[in-house]
Amino acid sequence: MRSEELSSAVFAVKVAAEQVRVARAALAGEGASRERHIDVLAPASGSVLRVLQKSEGVVQAGTPLVEVGNPEVLELVVDLLTTDAVRIHPGTPLKIQGWGGDRTLAGRVRRVEPSAFTKLSALGVEEQRVNVIAAFTAPRQDWASLGDGFRIEARLVLWQGEDVLKVPQGAAFRRGDGWAVFRVVSGKARLTPVQIGHRGETEVEVLNGLDPGAVLVVHPGDRVKDGAPVEAVE
Repeated sequence: MRSEELSSAVFAVKVAAEQVRVARAALAGEGASRERHIDVLAPASGSVLRVLQKSEGVVQAGTPLVEVGNPEVLELVVDLLTTDAVRIHPGTPLKIQGWGGDRTLAGRVRRVEPSAFTKLSALGVEEQRVNVIAAFTAPRQDWASLGDGFRIEARLVLWQGEDVLKVPQGAAFRRGDGWAVFRVVSGKARLTPVQIGHRGETEVEVLNGLDPGAVLVVHPGDRVKDGAPVEAVE
């Protein structure tokens, strides 16, 4: 019982001290001596990112004064279209480019926020986007010059594989319900049905119907038919 009473008394002292501090702050706001001051301690260690209250004056309790953050644990925030974000999950790797350095940095998705927001595109179209939060996996010294609010370009790796047969996207085209390409055989274009897998921005994966090393017609026009003579251009 004595121990519990002592703990209760110590806690009461702390509460009273906090009440005194609050009362002094209130007196300072009511015109108390300007020589008195109240120390406002940050809840965490770090660097001052921005000063929100730049001039002296009376502020209400809870008013933000400064923003404090730790530059060594920066997060990456990438806003994606919701139609793309549904394909992203925690652990998805990404490559950071266009940040000003001479190398590509590596990162990994930590979280996809559950709520989207409306953003106006450069063409004035309203888009539904969602923030994807990622963290650096590259060593700290590689991105030490980056700071809060800096701009980056991120490329997310949705799929990767080994020994993948791929062709330029302009070589594959729709034919009925499937896909096809024009192979160049003995100087003639030969229509060849293929099965397409994953598709990227510039290349597509070919699952079957084509052998490695085949020469293809890229961006075939209406004049290219099966058996039409073609000439390879270096």
